[in-house]
Amino acid sequence: MPTPHALILRAPGTNCDLETRFALERAGATTQRLHLNRLRENPSLLRDFQILVIPGGFSYGDDVAAGKILAHQLSSFLADALREFRSAEKLILGICNGFQVLLKAGLLVPPDEDGPLATLAHNTSGRYQDRWVHLNVAANQSPFLKGVTQMHLPMAHGEGRFVCRKEWILKGLAQSNQIVLRYCQPDGSAADAHWNPNGSQDDVAGLCDATGRVMGLMPHPERHVLPTQHPQWTRLGLAESGDGFAIFRNAVEYFE
Repeated sequence: MPTPHALILRAPGTNCDLETRFALERAGATTQRLHLNRLRENPSLLRDFQILVIPGGFSYGDDVAAGKILAHQLSSFLADALREFRSAEKLILGICNGFQVLLKAGLLVPPDEDGPLATLAHNTSGRYQDRWVHLNVAANQSPFLKGVTQMHLPMAHGEGRFVCRKEWILKGLAQSNQIVLRYCQPDGSAADAHWNPNGSQDDVAGLCDATGRVMGLMPHPERHVLPTQHPQWTRLGLAESGDGFAIFRNAVEYFE
């Protein structure tokens, strides 16, 4: 198959699209940054791509809630195109604000008649958190995480606390292997209050849909693509690549 073509979807307030493009192109994809309005004008453009990424930032200033306005745009104007994209066994990735968008648009956990089953709420600390976190891969359901067991990535968000409406929903997501990433301590053991930066239920840091081909995560893999992006690389030694690079490399290799 030809080199996969990745669409990086921008909206007002998106600010991680260039880093995401760098990561994808370094992994071997060709990329195009496209404003949401251009895709709304012509949803059939999605057919030209194999990977869709909604990058981090503060879409529409998070004025209603983080990712809510962009999520509404996707579900209201692009639902059919996105369903067709996913049904064609293509890949969708949401990073930080993109994760908030995917979840609130119902692309990860579809709502029921009473509304959303899960959301991303304000951090329990009540403030914006900007630091590095350790992650365990809790399930290998998603092709984005093939061969990955642990990662050390930066995060930066104020609304990253994963919350389910009912306890049985959380248990169901775990049983179906849709919880793919959990915050943990540096040695891989379960996170305590310090190592879970936002108070997420069950330490959830990343989620996929039932197919595994749609994935969202709160930390920023595009900010740890090069080994020199790690703040302690001079002490720990220079790795072959940053931990986040595997996600983009796996996305490209999925189509080979």
